[in-house]
This record gives sequence, C-alpha cells and structure tokens, in this order.
Amino acid sequence: MTWTSLVQNPEGITSVYQGSPPELLDVHVHEVCLHRDGPALRVRLDLPSYPENPPRKWAAQGFNTVQIEVTFSGLREVKLNGFSTNMTATISIEEDTGVQIHLSAPGSDVRAVANTAIISKVTAYLNTPE
Repeated sequence: MTWTSLVQNPEGITSVYQGSPPELLDVHVHEVCLHRDGPALRVRLDLPSYPENPPRKWAAQGFNTVQIEVTFSGLREVKLNGFSTNMTATISIEEDTGVQIHLSAPGSDVRAVANTAIISKVTAYLNTPE
C-alpha cells in the first residue's frame, strides 16, 4: 500500500507524478507543526524527486523541487524526540486504527496517530544549492 492511498485527497500529487509519486525516503523536512485546532500535526517537506513532466507553469518558471504539506487531523497521539535544523528524513505513513506517521532522521524521531491525513498543499519552487 502506498502512502498516497492513506491520504484523503491524493489526486493532486498523483496527477503531478502521473500516477507514481515518489516514496518518502530522504526527504528534506522544513517544518513539523502542532495545532490545537483539530488537534492536528502538519509536516512540510520537499519530495525527493521532481516529476518528469511537471505542470507547464512549473516548467516555465524553472522550478526543480516539489514541496507538500500533509496534515494529520484528529490527532490522538504524538511523540517527538529531538529535532534538527537540517533534517533529511524517511517518513512512513501507515494504517493503524486511523493513520500513523513515523518520521525518522538522524537525531530526530516523530511518531503520531491521527484520524485522517490530507495533502493540504502542493507547490513547487527553484531550490538552489547553498
């Protein structure tokens, strides 16, 4: 089962990647945010690969990185151990009496269980080496 089969609205990301979105391996995590409304956990990350045939608007602007936000609502459990300013992580999203996320990076570990997961944002940008 793919991670996109566990989110309520996979159409946007599966369309951009023509039915084969990348696995969540070696993703750059920008943000992990807890909200009392819901309660919810939002994770903002760069996907590890760029689509072969991106939307015309993205291609015209020279974008090379897809960024998504995934929101886990109805948060029932969350555990956070460590955090870093440069997180390259592996993320697994699985079914377990709701939706379970496990984000694992050197020095960081985030685990949560929620009722639902949605892709709350899909964007692209030009990622330049620092």
